[in-house]
Amino acid sequence: MSTPLSARPSARTGRGPRSVRTAGRTGRRLVVTAAVTLTAALALAAPAAAHAEVEADKPQALAENVTLRFVSEAESDSAGFTALRIVLPRGITPADVSLGAAPRGWKLTATEDGYTVAGPALKAGVDAEHEIRVRQLPSAKEIAFKTVETYSDGEVSRWIEVPSGGEEPEQPAPVLKLKAAAPGARPVGATPSPSPTATVGADAGAAAAPTRSVAAAAPKTSAAADEAAADEGGGISTGALVGVIVVALLVLGGGALWVLRRRAVSSDAG
Repeated sequence: MSTPLSARPSARTGRGPRSVRTAGRTGRRLVVTAAVTLTAALALAAPAAAHAEVEADKPQALAENVTLRFVSEAESDSAGFTALRIVLPRGITPADVSLGAAPRGWKLTATEDGYTVAGPALKAGVDAEHEIRVRQLPSAKEIAFKTVETYSDGEVSRWIEVPSGGEEPEQPAPVLKLKAAAPGARPVGATPSPSPTATVGADAGAAAAPTRSVAAAAPKTSAAADEAAADEGGGISTGALVGVIVVALLVLGGGALWVLRRRAVSSDAG
């Protein structure tokens, strides 16, 4: 009596499904590995959490005698701030600025396009805060203050990128949004530059009362800081780098999964 074909054992029984299951598990492992790798790459490529900010007691276009407060967050565990270079927006000249509160021993020096406030190094991990008094804010919806931070170990951190096209930059400059000008507000005349050039200091606990204005024709900051401020681009951006990593991982993961499935199918066919 012959055994029905359906009851006969097969040398390949279970091999096909098992191979497919194995390929599926391997593919899932590859996807998980790719996801972990991508997460690590994103973490490494992400911009620093530290940043610079600015706020005003009267954030309104054409407002006069406005106090601006700047905060630069420390991003070094081993070095402290020694200097901040601020590039003033159009409509504010160095002669319109005077120093209020600042870290103890720090002084303000005017530059051609803004000012530098510098002094003894702060402790590592301590934020740098200072205030300036501005004669009048310009007529604008928002103004940016490009900031270059220098640490005691010579490291330079640049927050000089201005948002454009709705995209958030990696190293954004401090931006102050302004309300519409008050009815009847008008631009005041240009501030005459005093002579000789004045350098103004302030203690850490000093009030934000106006001090002497500084001249526009003051010594420039260090060449390294100037070069750092001017170098707004250069190199591949974080967004582009992340895009390349994502595409590479997808290609590798998809290719490996395709190869495993092809091998499983070929094994079944054999």
